[in-house]
Amino acid sequence: MNKLLIILLFTTLSFAKTNIIVSILPQKIFVDKIGGEKVNSIVMVKAGSSPHNYEPKPSQMKEITKANLYLSIGVEFEKVWLEKFKNQNQNLIINDISKDINKSEMESDQHKGDETKSKDPHIWVDPINVKQIAQNIFEILSVVDKNNTNYYQKNLTSYLKELDQLDKKIQEILKEREKESIFMVFHPAWGYFAKRYHLKQLPVEVEGKEPKMRALVQLMKEAKKENVQAIFTQPEFSDKSAQIIANNLKIQVIKTSPLAENWSENLINLAKAIANKK
Repeated sequence: MNKLLIILLFTTLSFAKTNIIVSILPQKIFVDKIGGEKVNSIVMVKAGSSPHNYEPKPSQMKEITKANLYLSIGVEFEKVWLEKFKNQNQNLIINDISKDINKSEMESDQHKGDETKSKDPHIWVDPINVKQIAQNIFEILSVVDKNNTNYYQKNLTSYLKELDQLDKKIQEILKEREKESIFMVFHPAWGYFAKRYHLKQLPVEVEGKEPKMRALVQLMKEAKKENVQAIFTQPEFSDKSAQIIANNLKIQVIKTSPLAENWSENLINLAKAIANKK
């Protein structure tokens, strides 16, 4: 009987998964790529919601009590909630997987004073940044689950190659675009993508708000001058101003989100839209 209990206990421990909670959908993709069958990952901010002001549901707070690990990435709601998550589960390990990535200032904060400027959290829209994110995920998993380090290392090696291929594909799509070509966005969430591929995003919003008419007129002039072919908006934000610009300039409004579940496909589609390719 004792032998049977020992075998059952060993089997249970061998197949136990690390319960991980992440803030946004792209993180789940990265965690699942590295953690594979050894992890169980849950997303806090559901599709269609904004990580800027998200408030977890009671059912999600229950999930916090069962989690081993919370992987943060620097989105805004974490500033308020990470401490509350820790109070909910004293054993919860909170790890920042955005570490060692050089963050830029939000472009919509360009007119603010230095003390009020915020860092752009959308680091995951650059595949090369995601290589560092994947490395950070590997490192924390290797600490909390030492027995499966080799498994995580194998997955990491494979995923880094996949990310390099994605980067090359995007470069190929955009190769005919002139350097510093402008694409128009409502919310400036694509700064790291723009920087990586020598583009420039032109944001419609001003300090997180819809622009006033004078600013809107100026934006339309600049968009016309730069031959902008589309405006990219997000489902999480109002696109009222974008629609006004699009109607006046007879250009497309394309809804695309940096929080999309189909992360790599989304970046390819963005590149194709910027390059005006089908």
